[in-house]
Amino acid sequence: MSSGGPPQSPAVAKTEVALEGECPLLAATFAYWDNILGPRVHHIWAPKCDHLVFLSDGEVTFLANHTLNGEILRSAECGAVDVKFFVLAEKGVIITELAFYLPLHNICVERLKHVIRKGRIWMQKGYNIISVLSLEIIPIMELLASMKTHSVPEDIDIKDTVLNDDDIGDSCHEDFLHKAISSHLQTCGCSIVVGSNPEKINKIVRTLCLFLTPTERRCSRLCRAEASFRYDTGLFVQGLLKDSTGSFVLPFRQVLYSTYPTTHIDVDVNTVKQMPPCHEHVYNQRRYMRSELSALWKTDSEEDIPPDTIIHTSETFTPDLNIFQDVAHRDTLVKSFIDEVFMLKPGLSLRSTFLAQFLLLLHRKALTLLKYIEDDTQKGQKSFRSLRNLKTDLDLTVEGDLNIVMAFAEKLRGGLHSFVFGKPFYTSVQERDALLSF
Repeated sequence: MSSGGPPQSPAVAKTEVALEGECPLLAATFAYWDNILGPRVHHIWAPKCDHLVFLSDGEVTFLANHTLNGEILRSAECGAVDVKFFVLAEKGVIITELAFYLPLHNICVERLKHVIRKGRIWMQKGYNIISVLSLEIIPIMELLASMKTHSVPEDIDIKDTVLNDDDIGDSCHEDFLHKAISSHLQTCGCSIVVGSNPEKINKIVRTLCLFLTPTERRCSRLCRAEASFRYDTGLFVQGLLKDSTGSFVLPFRQVLYSTYPTTHIDVDVNTVKQMPPCHEHVYNQRRYMRSELSALWKTDSEEDIPPDTIIHTSETFTPDLNIFQDVAHRDTLVKSFIDEVFMLKPGLSLRSTFLAQFLLLLHRKALTLLKYIEDDTQKGQKSFRSLRNLKTDLDLTVEGDLNIVMAFAEKLRGGLHSFVFGKPFYTSVQERDALLSF
């Protein structure tokens, strides 16, 4: 980009965001269409860093024009939030951060989509939208800056993980490792690892990331030794350092807004807890989103933006505040893998090969499960008939094994959990809410 100074127009307000380390994001802009003047930039968020390359006035205007072009005459569904992604070759731009950003693109999009929904309500009420947008734009800038220095690499050396140890000793008890990996796989590869020792945290983070794809690893973050990062919605695995009192407070809203349920692993006390499965997670997530938007609509002034806490606006919405529960279902798949992988000699490539074969087995089981459900339901035209038959036919009678394969299949075909378990789950929740109202 041009090395000229930042936009000088006094009409464009600017928020400078103080960040630690290097931020690959040059700026975030809020632009709108003026019926007389065309595309107008209303606000700019820019990181406050040394040696930063700024966007010139012409480049900011060009980006606004490029983004808003064709929007006036385009028909879209009511409430739609669209995403555009440009590589502007005609401007001679060389994008050096594309490989870094692309794995994180969906995370940024999902987080911005909901803040746009909130912003629409704020604009409808005639309030200043910038305060609402800043609630998500600034944390995304902080996320990108942290990922620049602490993201997990695509290639992980098994020597830097627990799977390279001679055996499982006191530092990582066998049952703890089994529960951690099993729950990690049951929650679609999403886990948070908390503790007081950064090296121990990062070793478990790398171990769990062995079970992710290279792209998912790039959406995972190591623990920072100096001070803890905040919890970030959308990452697959993230290491978080406890404070001086030995605690780490997780924000309910951000945890609930993650795409998949999450496993909570404490390496200080060797505990593993997990959120409910995907269909229940999505159900609670959407009800909470509606409650949040409803609370925003009922506010009487710009100063009353709901804080990042539990929202009690819907009398029928009673979220379980203890969202992390003990791992209820054991498995045989991970248990057999752990028993066998430590029989192989460490320091060689055998364990890496054995891990690759294990992941391939899970992937094939997930594809088989999808094909089974597709045939049984005539590609979704009929309701799914019998989970019992599926478990028997596919040798998934152990509940933990079924959960692991279902989680793999969920990432291949989003919405699978809701399709298979959705109707009985909604009915049970509605009955529960009705009973609680008496």
